Amino acid sequence: MLADINKDTVDFIPNFDEEEIEPTVLPAKFPNLLVNGAMGISSGYATYIPTHNFNEVINATIALIDNPNLTIDELLEIMPGPDFPTGGIVEGKQGIIDALSTGRGKVVVRCKANFVKEKGKEQIIIDEIPFDVNKAQLVKRMSDLFLEKKIDGMIEIRDESDREEKVRI
Repeated sequence: MLADINKDTVDFIPNFDEEEIEPTVLPAKFPNLLVNGAMGISSGYATYIPTHNFNEVINATIALIDNPNLTIDELLEIMPGPDFPTGGIVEGKQGIIDALSTGRGKVVVRCKANFVKEKGKEQIIIDEIPFDVNKAQLVKRMSDLFLEKKIDGMIEIRDESDREEKVRI
């Protein structure tokens, strides 16, 4: 991220109290912000950039260098959207299209669940949860809804996740 920082590769500006100077951007060789994501709040705005697949981001970057007039549809063929390390399912593409075309978009991610019939009973098995969702809090909230009888037909909620963080609720 800091390679060649002293070789006049990026602009520097004064920091917040003007006692030091700092780079306006880091001279990374790839778009780290997309690969690792970012979250932050500043005066007047907040941002949340979800993580993306490293290979897809690099391929999209190369495609944009080769063709700066790449359309959003062409870009989506190379980099279809965020790639969450804990899994989950992105609901629809419009939020991704909006984010790419306007800089603002809402990407809704839900748990991945399977319906299984075992011992004559139907089970809903959640095996992927959205990125940044705390599994323990999710299970607690589900249990609270169950105890408040806001969900009909449920017998119990169990967290059967293993030590390697394989999710199974």
